[in-house]
Amino acid sequence: MDKLEYTALDQSIHHCVLPNGLNIYVDVRPEYAKQFAFFATRYGGMDLRFRGEDGEWLDTPAGVAHFLEHKTFDTEDGNALQIMAANGTDPNAFTSWAMTGYFFDGVRGFEENLRTLLSFVSVPWFTPESVDKEQGIIAQEIRMYEDDPGDEVYCRLLEAMYVRHPIRTKVAGTVESIAQITADTLYQCHGAFYRPGNMVLCAAGNIDPQRVADIAREVLPGVPAPAVAVDHGRPEPPQVGQQYVRKTMAVSMPLFALGFKGTPAQEGGLRQRLVAELVCDVLFSSSAPLYSRLYEQGLINSSFNSCYSAAPGCAWIMAEGESRDPERVRAEVLQEAARLGREGIDQQLWDRLKNAAYGAMVRHLNSMEDTCIELAEAHFKGEDYLSFPQVFQSIERADGEALLREWCVESRTALSVVAPED
Repeated sequence: MDKLEYTALDQSIHHCVLPNGLNIYVDVRPEYAKQFAFFATRYGGMDLRFRGEDGEWLDTPAGVAHFLEHKTFDTEDGNALQIMAANGTDPNAFTSWAMTGYFFDGVRGFEENLRTLLSFVSVPWFTPESVDKEQGIIAQEIRMYEDDPGDEVYCRLLEAMYVRHPIRTKVAGTVESIAQITADTLYQCHGAFYRPGNMVLCAAGNIDPQRVADIAREVLPGVPAPAVAVDHGRPEPPQVGQQYVRKTMAVSMPLFALGFKGTPAQEGGLRQRLVAELVCDVLFSSSAPLYSRLYEQGLINSSFNSCYSAAPGCAWIMAEGESRDPERVRAEVLQEAARLGREGIDQQLWDRLKNAAYGAMVRHLNSMEDTCIELAEAHFKGEDYLSFPQVFQSIERADGEALLREWCVESRTALSVVAPED
């Protein structure tokens, strides 16, 4: 295995690519008692249309990636969750817009658990009866999300911002869409996306990198397969589809999500992420003048927060929270963004926020779980996550001001509100 050195972080990562196309990253930490493994595929809730082996484009129901995540734990010998838990580990999984990941952590039995993880993820086993049963379980999960005001205000924001991109489709799908999923659907999608060349394995802890590679070579198929082509539709217009959406639910105070539709990064996604996150801090953090002003006026409370998000073909920044007057919050934010873009960001504030953001990312590396997931996400984007110190050095205040002028304008702004029923 190759050893990648990151002198700015005093850290190294072992990396190799197996003949079947699987990329493996291992973060050796001799001082840690716990081990962690993360096995992920570049397949998520937004991947609804892909080219099959016969060359024809296939359209699948919303929610297949999430449904497949649930069913992948089933094996002919039982449920892999129970098998791994009995071996002293804590397994789990998640599905995002562009990735599905399976993972475990524990203090013993790493190699045995790694074999189990690679085996059940790569060898599907679905029956019509088990799929029918799972439809009822996931339908209950979907209804639970629909009853959650926080989830609804966020999902409706994405629907408002995006005109046709599949990011506006809920990862779990709908009760109606998952009713269309069959065992054949799951086998078809598993065969297309759960190929070693479309996947990545990241592990961390007091482990031998070569043993990780050897086990993966023994368990997984050895023949490489071509990458699957995915269609996310035509490029999005820069402006939002709807500037305001509203729904009533059983809440005591209006919830809001304020989104700014960004320009997708063609390359340099890590750099755009760092710039956008700094802009979030400049506008919305408790250190920002706007935050103090909104708080003193009673327009926001301690629930107020912000973030940057991105997926293939889309990117946005968002602020959310509770407010008695969400539309006034939107007006105040747009006014402040325009002022900063015109007059410039205070240099001392920028430097302080930049230093704090860099320190937070360095501390983030203390978590094996977070590091492995970040490595996997960066790999799927064709980037090197641990190069962030060099990327930070290249970011200037002018980059943040340019993003404010481009993204934080009325035509790119959408406001989603969940208001009290009465």
